[in-house]
Amino acid sequence: MRIATQDASALLTQVMAKLGYGSEDIPPIVDHLIDCELRGLGYGGMARAVAIIERIERTGMPKRPITVEHETPVSAKIDGADHIGYVVAQRANDIAIRKAKDMGVAVVGARDTWYTGMLSYFAEQAAAEDLVTMIASNASPWVAPHGATEGRFGTNPICYGFPSQGHPIIWDIGTSTIMHAEVLLARRQGKPLPEGRAFGPDGQPTTDPETALAGAFTSWGGHKGSGLGLVVQMLGILAGSDGMTPELAGFGYTIVAIRPDLFGDTADFKRRISEYAETARAAKPADPASPVRMPFDRSHAVREAARAAGGFDVDQAIHERLQTFVQ
Repeated sequence: MRIATQDASALLTQVMAKLGYGSEDIPPIVDHLIDCELRGLGYGGMARAVAIIERIERTGMPKRPITVEHETPVSAKIDGADHIGYVVAQRANDIAIRKAKDMGVAVVGARDTWYTGMLSYFAEQAAAEDLVTMIASNASPWVAPHGATEGRFGTNPICYGFPSQGHPIIWDIGTSTIMHAEVLLARRQGKPLPEGRAFGPDGQPTTDPETALAGAFTSWGGHKGSGLGLVVQMLGILAGSDGMTPELAGFGYTIVAIRPDLFGDTADFKRRISEYAETARAAKPADPASPVRMPFDRSHAVREAARAAGGFDVDQAIHERLQTFVQ
C-alpha cells in the first residue's frame, strides 16, 4: 500500500510514544526509520518498528540513562544502558562531530545498545560538517564465518563517509549476505530467503526464515568479507561489547571522525573528492545500460524521488500491525 511520508511519520511517532519513548528520543528514531523507507530499504523502516515493539515487549524499556563513562578532548566512551541504537549512536555521533570540529580528530565508542540502523545516516550528518568518518557496529552472532555454519559475528555494518562538493560519498555495507531485518520481514511475509543466504541449526543450507534465525546467515564476500565481519566484531569489543553479544542486546558502536584540514585545505579536499568521483563514474561500464555509480549515488537519488513523490510503499500487514498497536 502507498502511504504519505507525513502519515508514516505520525504513525511511527505514536508507536514510539506508546512504547514509552520521550520527546527527546522519538525524533531521531522516527527520522531514521523514515530515511530507510525513503531510500527504498523498507525492511529497516516501518517493519523495523514492529521489531522494536517486540523487543520492548520482551525486555521492557531501559531503566538507566545513557551516560558518558570516560572522556578526553578527543574521545568518549558511552554506556548505552540498553537504550536503542538509533538514540545511542546519535549521541555518539553528536559527541564525535563536536570533538572532531574542535580538536581535528575524535573517536567515540558506545556499548550496551541494539539496532544502530544505517550507519550512513550518521556519516551523512558528519559529512555535512565537512568531516570524514569511519563507523562500525557489531551485533549478536547471527553470521557464520567463512567455512563455518555457526554464528560467530553479527551482520556487522561498516561505513566510510567523505564530504564532497555535491552529495557525500558514503560506503555503508553489512558483512553478511542478508540483513537480520530482511530475514525478519521475510518471516512476517511468509516468503522464502534466496538460496545461499543461511544455514539451519543442523548446518544444512536453508531458505526458511524461521530455520535461518535459529541457525546462521552466510558471510558476504567469502573469506575477505568474513574477515571484515570479524574485524567489526572486534571494533565492537573495543567499544566495550562482549565478543559474543546477547540476542539483540549489548552491541558495540565505534566512530572515528577526522577534520580534513589536518592534512590540507578542506575546500580543496572536497573538490578533489568530487573530481575523483566523476572520474570513477566515467569509467566504461561493462553494461552500457548500467552506468558506474559511486557509493551513496543510488540512496541519494531514490530518496530525492521519494521526497518529491511525497510517500512510499509499505507492506499492508506491517501498517496494520502498527495501527493495531497504537489503537
